[in-house]
Amino acid sequence: MSLRVFLVDDEAPARARLRTLLADIIAQCPHQVIGEAENGLLALPLILEKRPDVVFLDMQMPGMNGLELAAHLLQHGAQAAIVFVTAFDEYALRAFEVSALDYLVKPVRAARLAQTLSRVTARQTATDSPQTALIAATDGLNNGIGNGLANGVANKVTKVASALNSPRQHFSVQERGRVLLVPTRDVLYLRAEQKYVTLRSSDRDYLIEDSLVSIEEEMADLFVRVHRNALVARRAIVGVERANQEPGSPEGWQVILSNIAERLPISRRQWTVIKALVR
Repeated sequence: MSLRVFLVDDEAPARARLRTLLADIIAQCPHQVIGEAENGLLALPLILEKRPDVVFLDMQMPGMNGLELAAHLLQHGAQAAIVFVTAFDEYALRAFEVSALDYLVKPVRAARLAQTLSRVTARQTATDSPQTALIAATDGLNNGIGNGLANGVANKVTKVASALNSPRQHFSVQERGRVLLVPTRDVLYLRAEQKYVTLRSSDRDYLIEDSLVSIEEEMADLFVRVHRNALVARRAIVGVERANQEPGSPEGWQVILSNIAERLPISRRQWTVIKALVR
């Protein structure tokens, strides 16, 4: 089996060295490098389009770091094995929260790289999916973290938040066969509607599959709940006003957001919280 390999690293010399190491072991581990990218923003749509078997991924990159990219790939159901290649060993535990197959510490040795590709091949030929055991070994960390098991889709958002240990910088949206990345700083509100969540930016709406509960847990510093079905960006709140219905009651208030004319109702439960924010 010839593995399809994709490389992501913001440093061209690092990508070149990895290609050289891969070429050195091609007889032992047949593969082809089908693409590369210099950052996560460029890599995400390419990986989803090309569907590699394995992605070698740097951890620290501008715009979108490796953990966030891996989290978005997990969220979109990408089947590629994720292998982090980084100069830093302190991210290993968080890497396996996004179902990383392996974690290599630079400088990577050819023998260690061959071991990783063998694991990818073993996973490809395994018969006990959909919850195939993932062997998680960390070079330079006392022979690895141990064995991990990939969780199902139902747990993916929780895993994303846990792994990042800080809010994502982007929401990823699948639309007409494309993947769009919406910076969290551009989001004005998120509102649950049936099985989807509508994400509203200053210029348009998007549909995402994240739950409000998971977004609230992950991004409590960025978004505040105004109603059971809506979160708004704290920075976008410019005031409150009384709605026409039910004057004189907390339920009759609505939040005013910057850059849009639309108003969102404030529930009785959240009225005190929102009122405190606009004082």
